[in-house]
Amino acid sequence: QVQLAESGGGSVQAGGSLRLSCAASGRTFSTYAMGWFRLAPGKEREFVAVIRWSGGSTYYTDSVKGRFTISRDNTKDTVYLQMNSVKPEDTAVYYCAASKGYPGDISRYMSSGTFDYWGQGTQVTVSS
Repeated sequence: QVQLAESGGGSVQAGGSLRLSCAASGRTFSTYAMGWFRLAPGKEREFVAVIRWSGGSTYYTDSVKGRFTISRDNTKDTVYLQMNSVKPEDTAVYYCAASKGYPGDISRYMSSGTFDYWGQGTQVTVSS
């Protein structure tokens, strides 16, 4: 069992930066792939980024490539999402998630069904 708690959300102006954190409980954090999803009003939940357990492989949705960076510190059981050059369309509730699976194709993590545990979410609001 893994429990996840996001933090770091808030309000920021377009072009600014924000860093989200997700702290995990459980002794097997280092064996899980960790992902970030977001849910904007009136839209479906959207995949943002994923990082494999070793931290050696990452994958991003096209809209955040070059602006967001996912990373993890297995010594702290924490995954991060560094958000730079944010845009109003990045406004959403951001959720971190943990996956026990290991699909050969990392893009399969774009499906929320590949994740087993979810946090409660943190709100990010970007103003223009």
